[in-house]
Amino acid sequence: MNSRNKITYKLIRFWKRLGPGLVTGASDDDPSGIATYSQAGAAYGLSTLWTAIITFPLMASIQEMCARIGLVTSQGLTGTLKTNYSKPILYLMLLFSFPAIVMNIGADIAGMGAVGNLLFPSIDAAFFSIFFTILLLVLIIYLPYLKIASVLKYLCIVLLVYLVVPFLYKQDWGVVLKGTLIPTIKFDKNFISILVAILGTTISPYLFFWQATMEVEEMKHKNKHLVLNKKVMHNMKQDVDFGMLFSNIVMFFIILTTGTVLFNGGIHQIDTVEQAAQALKPLAGNLAYLLFAAGVIGTGLLAIPVLSGSLSYIITETFGWEQGLDKKFHEAKAFYIIIAISLILGLLMNYIGISPIKALIYSAILYGLTAPVLIAIILHISNNKKVMGEYTNGRASNMLGFAALILMTAAGGVMIYMQIAGM
Repeated sequence: MNSRNKITYKLIRFWKRLGPGLVTGASDDDPSGIATYSQAGAAYGLSTLWTAIITFPLMASIQEMCARIGLVTSQGLTGTLKTNYSKPILYLMLLFSFPAIVMNIGADIAGMGAVGNLLFPSIDAAFFSIFFTILLLVLIIYLPYLKIASVLKYLCIVLLVYLVVPFLYKQDWGVVLKGTLIPTIKFDKNFISILVAILGTTISPYLFFWQATMEVEEMKHKNKHLVLNKKVMHNMKQDVDFGMLFSNIVMFFIILTTGTVLFNGGIHQIDTVEQAAQALKPLAGNLAYLLFAAGVIGTGLLAIPVLSGSLSYIITETFGWEQGLDKKFHEAKAFYIIIAISLILGLLMNYIGISPIKALIYSAILYGLTAPVLIAIILHISNNKKVMGEYTNGRASNMLGFAALILMTAAGGVMIYMQIAGM
C-alpha cells in the first residue's frame, strides 16, 4: 500500500469512527448559533473572536463527560439522575431544560421560515414555518434519525463558505490575531448579553442530553458486546473533540466574516436574515441568499430533531416510558407525541411578535443562564465513583469543567445585574 492509499485508508477509517460527537458538533451550529455569531461580529467586529478559542476546550470537556456517563451507565443523563439521585434534582433539571429547548425549537423554525421567504418572497414566512414543522414531524416519525442525520449533516458543509470570505478582503491579520488571542470585555449590558448568548449557544444544555443518549444508542446498535476500555474511551473522545472543533471553526469564521464585512460596512444591528445574508455577497453575489438559506435550513433540519429528541428523551426517561428515535410510532407513542408537542409549541412561538433573529438570540441567552445548573450536576455525576467506577473525571476534565461553570455563572450573573441596574 503506497503512502497516498495509506492516507486515504486512514481518513476513511477515521470518518467511520466519527458518530455522535460529529452530529452533535454539526447541530451546535444551528440557526440560533448562526444568528448569534453574526450579531456578535456585526455589533462588535472582531472583539468576540477569542470566544471561539476559549469555548472549544470547555465545551469539548463537558460533552466528553456526558458521553462517558452514557457509555459507563448505559443510560442518558436523565436516567442516571433518576437511578442515583433524588427526585428534586431530576425535576430541577427538567424545569431548567424545557423552556430553553422549546424556545430554541421555535426560534429555529422561525429562522427557517424567514429564509424560505427570502427564496420565495411571494410566499409568507409563516407558511414555510408550518411546512418545515410538518416535514420534520413526518421525517422524525417515519425515518430512523441516523438515516436522516447521515444525509443532512452534509448540508452543513455550505457553512464552510464562511471560511473563504475573509480571505477575499485585505485583512489586518495583526488585528485578527489580537482579537483571537487577547480577550476583550466591554462592561455594557449589550456586550455581556451577546457574550452570554455565545456561551449559551456553544455550551448548550440540550447537547448534554443528546450526547449521553446517543452514546447509549450507538452502543446498542453497533457494539452490542462492547467492553469498556481505554481504546473505546479514546475513540469516543476523538469523536467528541473533532465534532466540537468543527463547530468552533465554523463559529470563528462566521464572527470573522460578519466582523469584517458587516461591521466595516456600517451594519451593526442584525434584525433580519437578509442583513445576515449580506456577509456572503462578496463571495456569492446574487447567490448569497441561496447559500445562506441552504445553511440555515440545512442546520435547522439537523438541529431540530436533536432538540426535540433531547427533550423527549428527558421526559420519557423521567417517567420510565418507552423511547428511541429508531422505534416505530406504535412502539413509543409517548416519545413521539412529546416531540410533536414540542414542535407545535415552538411553531406557536412565531405568533408572539418576536422577530426570528431576536428569538434565536434570546434562546441562546436562556441557555447561557440555565447551563451552569446542568454543568454542576454533570460535574457531580462524573466525579461520583458509585456511578462512574474507575471512569471518574481526571484532573484536566475537572479543571475545564469548573472553568466552564465559573465562566458561565459569572457572565450570567453580570448580565442579570446590568439588566436590573440599567447599565
